[in-house]
Amino acid sequence: MLTLPNILTMSRIFAIPLLGFFLWWPDWQLGYLIGFALYCVIGITDYFDGYLARAQGTVSKLGMFLDPIADKIMVAAVILILTAQGYLRGPYAGDVHVIAGLVILMREIAVSGLREFLGGIQVSVPVSRLAKWKTTFQLVALGALIFGGAVHGPPCAAPGPDCQTIAESWIHVVGLVSLWAAAILTCVTGWDYLRVGLKHMD
Repeated sequence: MLTLPNILTMSRIFAIPLLGFFLWWPDWQLGYLIGFALYCVIGITDYFDGYLARAQGTVSKLGMFLDPIADKIMVAAVILILTAQGYLRGPYAGDVHVIAGLVILMREIAVSGLREFLGGIQVSVPVSRLAKWKTTFQLVALGALIFGGAVHGPPCAAPGPDCQTIAESWIHVVGLVSLWAAAILTCVTGWDYLRVGLKHMD
């Protein structure tokens, strides 16, 4: 059913490889600036496809299937690319920030599997307020890390004469802090979903 909301959702999926292209070279600050603009456009279409589907009464099974997939593909792709290009790295902590990205990816896979299982037995799991906060921190984190690449360039693993200070690379620091906030909320909300699922696994 090719309604406007579904077309917007599919456009997000098709835009993800293009986003990956602009983020592929860590020293290409213009590419990261274009990537940030594309990331924002993807986020805007994410809002409008759901809004239009509800407003027009055109919520479809295809849209319900594609929308969460588009979100998860984008998050996974951006986290993996930023990790590969060294953007999940920070002063004093080095590559330990990769753990936060890993936690988020593990939760997305686990919750997707849990939702599929519960859907098969006709049990729905509503999105909690904490889950919405998790998504907010997650989107802010990835956006800040991309924008930091456009403004500051790639981060350094440890402070030194050739590295920027925390004050100079504050956008990147905001991204890392937000990523950890998202990872913590990911554990909390993931456990909430798992607890609901366990009640139906007897």
